[in-house]
Amino acid sequence: MVIGVLTVELFFNGANSLKEKRRALKSILDKVKARFNVSVAEVDGQDAWQFSVIGVAFISNENAHVYRTLSAVSRFIEELGKAEVIKVHTEVF
Repeated sequence: MVIGVLTVELFFNGANSLKEKRRALKSILDKVKARFNVSVAEVDGQDAWQFSVIGVAFISNENAHVYRTLSAVSRFIEELGKAEVIKVHTEVF
């Protein structure tokens, strides 16, 4: 069993309030969940109105499958254009 964890730091330049950030973040999380078979949640920056860190977890039986999926999730989040991706970090166990 291979477990992959993707951490993505996001900056919401267009958000003028916490409510606007949460609306955009919810859209990102819902779209990632619908498109990929992963677990995803906001893991840091809950009270910051322009910054957020989301965590994505994925389990498979192959290293390559984990890396491909997490890489696709990262690209998908960037392509959505709802937030600027500041940093991406991937760990596989």
